[in-house]
Order: sequence, then structure tokens, then C-alpha cells
Amino acid sequence: MSFDVAIVGGGMVGATLGVALAPLNLRVAIIEAIPHNAAAQPSFDERTTALSNGSRRILETMGVWPALSALATPIRKIHVSEQGRFGFARIDAAEQGLSAMGYVVANRDLGSALWPRLSKSAGIEVYCPAEVSQVTAHDESVTVEIAQQGIKSTIDAKLIVAADGAQSAVRGAFGVDAQVRDYAQTAIITTVLPQRFHDNVAYERFTPSGPMALLPLDGGRCTLVLTLTQEAAQSVMAWSDQEFLAEVQRRFGFRLGRLLKVGRRVPYPLSLTRAMRTSSGRCVIIGNAAQGLHPVAGMGFNLGLRDVASLAELIAERAALEDADPGSPGLLAEYDAWRASDRGAVIAFTDGLVRMFSNPLAAVRRLRNLGLLAFDLLPPAKAALSRLSTGGSGRVPKLARGVSLT
Repeated sequence: MSFDVAIVGGGMVGATLGVALAPLNLRVAIIEAIPHNAAAQPSFDERTTALSNGSRRILETMGVWPALSALATPIRKIHVSEQGRFGFARIDAAEQGLSAMGYVVANRDLGSALWPRLSKSAGIEVYCPAEVSQVTAHDESVTVEIAQQGIKSTIDAKLIVAADGAQSAVRGAFGVDAQVRDYAQTAIITTVLPQRFHDNVAYERFTPSGPMALLPLDGGRCTLVLTLTQEAAQSVMAWSDQEFLAEVQRRFGFRLGRLLKVGRRVPYPLSLTRAMRTSSGRCVIIGNAAQGLHPVAGMGFNLGLRDVASLAELIAERAALEDADPGSPGLLAEYDAWRASDRGAVIAFTDGLVRMFSNPLAAVRRLRNLGLLAFDLLPPAKAALSRLSTGGSGRVPKLARGVSLT
């Protein structure tokens, strides 16, 4: 079969791209190894995602947000602090003229909102569960061999999209290497129930062994992201719930009173993965396949969603042409140029934050403490961070501006 676009990876980013392309009267294939509602699905799992306002607008313009809005918890304020230091910073949505700084959504809810849209779209062919066994690049197309329930078949596409994660096989098939920096840290992710209501405040707290975050959820619960050294994480995973809560309490303090309950804990190793290029031949690389970030600032999926919005807009612009070719060198070159500054700025900010707050030197600790105080007193700095987190500088995609692609 022949397609205009083949998306390898039907996780959060790949599925969103499929929904974005659905109205464009294109032939689109989506290839995903694990069904979105399966327990083993690594994208739509127990984790939650903090969506920026820009991401919320993209999903809203695509028609996905109505299925999520009642399930999403707004973030009204953000509180940043460092354990053992007096400096802190606060960002208030109302001071920025916003109803919320962002929204916390369960990854499984996001999958449930996206995948039904894919199955109902006439122009989309879903191969799931299925795996890509071979990719062969040609001048005018890409041939993809698919293994599905022991049977192999092939499809051709003018453009193949690598949305298959940080260890992207498609990226490798096109000879694109990736830089990997192992942070030697593990994030333990779970939910906790505090004694006091969170008042829709998201907390980011830096500790000597790594950052921790508490994000507001429905029912007064919070998502906890606790970053530890790899060795410490192994020990902590073996602790009882009472021991675990006591350690989190020691690190976080009593802003929310006592932590009463904790859910199932899941460990995730942390690293920075950065593809050396965002396209090659008739392949474009998006989401975690292009950049896998530390969760410290919650920018990973939001950055990937802007990859989607930018690519979908460029494909839409050419879809109306008589000789439309979504895999043309010109389109991919324009995509690369468009995404370069946003991608570079977010990677540098996230990695710099991890490095700065991991530095044990006393002089550095004093400087970052003063930096938090200064940030708290400078509205322009808060506005600049808000623009960075939402991709609000440079060329903003139509979907992020509330403008439909059709």
C-alpha cells in the first residue's frame, strides 16, 4: 500500500501527529507495537504530564481538549525552592494574566482521547500491534516492512516520521546518531495524598540528591516525581510505604501537612538524548526520538507537541498543491530551521537547571539561592520563563494560536 505519511510510534507525540494530519485528506499510516490501553504501553502509563497553555491550545484547536478538560487539573501557581536554603520563587497565573499556568493530565487519559480519533479517521490506517522490521530509503519514497502477528507486509510512504522514542530504530535506520548524557539519576513516580488541599499549586523542590516535584491532581492528590541517584533509588524502591513517606516528608517539609498515603511506585532512569539532526532523507524526527529531556521542568512533551504542530502545518501548506510531496527536501529543511531555536533553548535550559542544582559547591549554592530570590522579585523574568515553556517566541505554529490547518 502507498501512503503520504507513515508515523512509526503511536505514543503521545505520534498519536497527536496522526490526529493533526487527519483532516488534510492524506493517506496516513500509524505503526505502533503496543495498544494504547495495554498495561505494558510505555507512553500512556501511570505517569502524568504537565501541559503548558500552548499545548492546551494545540489540543483544543485539534478538537481533543473537550475530552480532556474535565479530567485535567489546573496549575494556578508554581513554587520553586531548595532544601536547606531560604530562597524560593513563585509564579502566579493571575499575575501573568492567565487562568492557569498549565494543566496536569494523566497519560492514560491522553491516550483515551487521541486513539479513538485515529480509528475513526477514514484516511488513517492503523497497524497495531505491529513492529517495523526494516526501512529502505529511496529517492521518491520510503519502503517500510511491517511485522504483524507473525505476518510481514510492506508499505511505501513519501515521508516517514520517527516518533518511536529515545532509542529510535527509525532514526538509526537513517544514520542519525544521538548524543546521550546519563544523569545517573532515577525518577520514582507515584501519587501521594497530603493532609492539606494543594490549592492547585505545583511544587518544585531541589534537594542534594536531585529535584522533586509535587503536581496537583483531582481529589486533593498530587503526582510525586522524586529524583534520586541510581543507587539510592534501588534502596528506596524496597522501602515500606511508611518509610517512603517519611523520607519524602523530610525532603519536602510540611507545606501540605502530613503525607498520608502513597500509590504504586515506578522507577524511570533519566538521561538527556539529543539527535544530531531532526531530519534525514525522507525521514523527520520528532518528540523523544529527537530530544529526550530530564523531567525537571516538565517541558518534554510540550516541546514534542510543538514539533507536531510545526510539522503538521508545513505538510498542510503543501497538501493543497497539485504535486504535494510531504517528504520533499524543502519541507524538511524548513522544519529543521523552524524547530532549531525552540529545541536548542529548551534543551539548554533543562540541562542547565539539572547541572546548576546538582553542583555541591558552597559558592554555587549561594548564587542559586540568590537567583531564586531575584527571580521571585522580577516579573519580566517570570514572563520570559513562561514564554520559553510555551514556545511563545519566534514563529508560533497555527495550532498553538488557535488557527485550524484547514
